[in-house]
Amino acid sequence: MRVAVAGLGAIGTKVAEALDQGINGLVLSAVSVLNPEKHRSWLGKLTSKPAVLPIEALSDAADIVIECAPSKLMRSIVAPFVESGKTAVVLSAGALLDHEDLIELAKHNGGQIVVPTGALIGLDAVTAAAVGKIQSVRMVTRKPILGLAGAPYIVENSIDIERITEPLRIFEGTAREAAKGFPANLNVAVALSLAGIGPDQTRLEIWADPTVTRNVHRIEVESDSARFSMAIENIPSENPRTGRITALSVIAYLRKQRASLRVGT
Repeated sequence: MRVAVAGLGAIGTKVAEALDQGINGLVLSAVSVLNPEKHRSWLGKLTSKPAVLPIEALSDAADIVIECAPSKLMRSIVAPFVESGKTAVVLSAGALLDHEDLIELAKHNGGQIVVPTGALIGLDAVTAAAVGKIQSVRMVTRKPILGLAGAPYIVENSIDIERITEPLRIFEGTAREAAKGFPANLNVAVALSLAGIGPDQTRLEIWADPTVTRNVHRIEVESDSARFSMAIENIPSENPRTGRITALSVIAYLRKQRASLRVGT
């Protein structure tokens, strides 16, 4: 299976490197990046050179695309793949809430949109509980200051985040509202909501916390099959808005495609 990677930031480069090093049954066939010249040296170090293509050409060169680009490009990357009955792995999960018609497009054409586990443990448990009835899902996120700086919600509400000296709750609301206010930060909350009771029922708190160095997520779920809580502290990648485990989650998903033993749904 041919895999394309759209975006070569902290996640895309790690996924591309893993594919280049070898994942059974998969090959890195193409990449797309806004500034190819910036990545020319890095691309030259790959064992097998993928084609460097514009976004609109990726669907002709691959069976799966890994979307690791700015959220505003999500639709242009995903739509051609699912319309052709192919698979799109979406990291900008928050953008899906503004383009929910892509799900119907995938359904109509036999394509598939995959939202990987990313920075959140326990999505298998939430997905299983959702087969029954979930009463509530609540998530509390704590992030270092740099991980939240520049978010639209911060700017629009004139929050002087750099002057925060102790933990401060800066947001409380739904996952849908969080996705709009923090599009580069809270894809994890959207993934949780899509696995469970939806973005309008999933409740979220966001704390700017100068005392932490990791992205901390704590989730509590009440359902008719189980009551459970989860906590994870993710080490940030080169991009302070993204945890290192996010790229590893995508690589784990790709390895499952041809694995003789597959653990988890």
